[in-house]
Parts: sequence; structure tokens; C-alpha cells
Amino acid sequence: MDRHDKQGPQVGHSEWLGASWYDDAQQTLSGLDGGPVDWLVVDHYALDSDWEALMRPVCRRLMVIDDLADRAHECDLLLDQNLGRVRNDYTHLVSPKCITLTGPTYALLRPEFAELRPYSLSRRSRPEFRRLLITMGGVDKDNATCSVLEALRECLLPTGCRISVVMGSNAPWLAQVHNLAEQMPWPTEVLVNVSDMARVMAESDMAIGAAGSTSWERCSLGLPSIVVVLAENQRSIASALQISGAAISMKLESMAAELHKFFNKGGGDASWLKSTSAIAANLTDGEGASFVCNMMYTEETR
Repeated sequence: MDRHDKQGPQVGHSEWLGASWYDDAQQTLSGLDGGPVDWLVVDHYALDSDWEALMRPVCRRLMVIDDLADRAHECDLLLDQNLGRVRNDYTHLVSPKCITLTGPTYALLRPEFAELRPYSLSRRSRPEFRRLLITMGGVDKDNATCSVLEALRECLLPTGCRISVVMGSNAPWLAQVHNLAEQMPWPTEVLVNVSDMARVMAESDMAIGAAGSTSWERCSLGLPSIVVVLAENQRSIASALQISGAAISMKLESMAAELHKFFNKGGGDASWLKSTSAIAANLTDGEGASFVCNMMYTEETR
């Protein structure tokens, strides 16, 4: 074993694990009860090749989901679904035999996004800004949703615009969001614990949302978006989306002024909606999960 200290923090975000990497590995091995499983899928910033190497006796294949490219991995398949990521970013971090899948083409989305993609794209052929969707995360512990609503009150949205806000039932600011929704100049509904998110997105004309993995859901449906950075690991996603033209990126601390500038200068017109939708839809078709599953099955049957 390469590490001299099995217990101490060794990689970035190690504090997120809640235990030493070695103790976590031993608990995982115990839980797997000797295996072997066909595939073990690992998705954690605090785990790397040392943890993964200890899993080898109990799994036939090992897959890693990552988006940092900042540590070595011992795996057969690596997935980084972020825009702008390329295979060469992992060349020195995985073995030559590892299959590396990079980019939102492989984004792991639920099947309903691919199913609703044709409908969503067809209704954007002649775009109109009538329905705005706000999705700042189910919990939204920082109350970004209220910040967005308060900023929009000072913006020039189209006459007849309707706003839909999506939140989880455990969101600590849910009552405040409901109160603010009732005071908005436009009809504003608060949808809680939505079970058909793909449908809600498909029927929206524009979205303001957190710059996390839901960005790929919006892209698969060609939903023009303003993405707001709520966490450090969202910065690269937001930047890549803006550079590509698939979305506009804003920081939470300056969002109010930026939204005011965008809408009050005619932002969200038909031309912007159509071009942004086309670029976003070209990034992913929503079939990434099926592709990855087929890849795993092919590797398993070799």
C-alpha cells in the first residue's frame, strides 16, 4: 500500500467522507461480504486509487464517476460528464486499459428526458417567452430561490409571463418562497416534490437554475437557461456553458444586477431563445445512461 498513514486525510474533500479512507474501505468490504459483484460504481471526491485498489478482490469491474481530474484512480471505466472535459485530462490518472468517457454526451439522465426531447425541441421551433422555470435545488439551503424572485420583481418580464418554482418539501425556506410567490407581479406557482421534472422543463420556455448536474437535463430538452453558481464545483460547469453559448452564467452575489440588465435590455427574445436552445440541445441527447449501461454490459461479457 502506497500510503504510510491509513487514517489521515490524504486527498481533497477527505473530510466529506466522515471517516478515514481506510476505515471506509474496510466497512465497504464488510458490506460486500466477499463479493464478487459484477460492477462496483464509486462516486465520491474523497476516494482515489488506494481505496479502489482494496475493492479489486470483491468486484469484477470497477467504475468511477468523477469531475475533478485531481487524483489517481484504479478502475476499468471512468465517467466525467462535464462540458469541456477531455480524455487527456485523465491520461496520467488512470491505467492505459481504462475506458474514459468524457462530456455531457454521457450524462446520466433518467429515461424521461430522452423520451420528452422530441416534444420539447419541436415546441421551440417558434419560441415565445411565456413560462419561466426556477430550480435552485430541492433543499436550497442558501435561499437562492427567494433571491431570484426578489430580483425578478425589478425586471421587465413579458406581459402574460407565468413563473413556476420547483422545490422539495424539506426546503427550509419553503414557507418564505410561498409568501413571496403570492406577491409577485406575475402568476407564480410553487411546485413541491415534482415527480415529472422532464415534463415541467419541456413545457417551460426559459429557466433560471443552479449550475449543477441538472444543467444536462435542461440541455437535453433544449431549454434556454441562466445558470447560477451556488457551489465551488459548479463554477467550471457554468463557465463552460457560457463559453459554448448554451446558457448565461451568473454569480449569486451579483445576480440581481445581472438579471435586471439582461431582462431590461430585451434578454430572452425569440432570437436568443432559439439559438441558445439549439446549442444546448446539441450538447446531449439524454441517452447517456443507456450508452454507459450498454458499455458496462459489453465489458462484463468480454
